[in-house]
Amino acid sequence: MLSLLGQLFKFMRVYRKFWMAPVILGLLLLGVLLIAAQSTAIAPFIYAIF
Repeated sequence: MLSLLGQLFKFMRVYRKFWMAPVILGLLLLGVLLIAAQSTAIAPFIYAIF
């Protein structure tokens, strides 16, 4: 997983695709939020956001 992210950031640096960084970061944060919503007691509060 870390090697994939490393290659992705290297690609962005070499080809000057810096606009991709916020998109990737947002998708990663959304994934973490969904995983946290499944396994914790705060799930009803997170679902209320959406």
